[in-house]
Amino acid sequence: MDKELHLRRLTVDEALFRLDQYLYDAFMAGLPSVRIVHGKGTGKLRRAVHNSLAKHPLVKSYRLGEHGEGDYGVTIVELARR
Repeated sequence: MDKELHLRRLTVDEALFRLDQYLYDAFMAGLPSVRIVHGKGTGKLRRAVHNSLAKHPLVKSYRLGEHGEGDYGVTIVELARR
């Protein structure tokens, strides 16, 4: 299981569909955290991803990447424990 999901160049609907599937698969694989690469761009995709993560039952917390992690083009997600 890859610890990183790339969503750049997808529509919001495509990205959110893939995000939901990926979070479920990562949770089932027992991953403690994952990286979501949404890119910097206009911020539309990042906002949609964050809105989805804020209410997702498998997400414990999330934050933007720091310097060296991808900055605001990446979101680091801590998954809930099984």
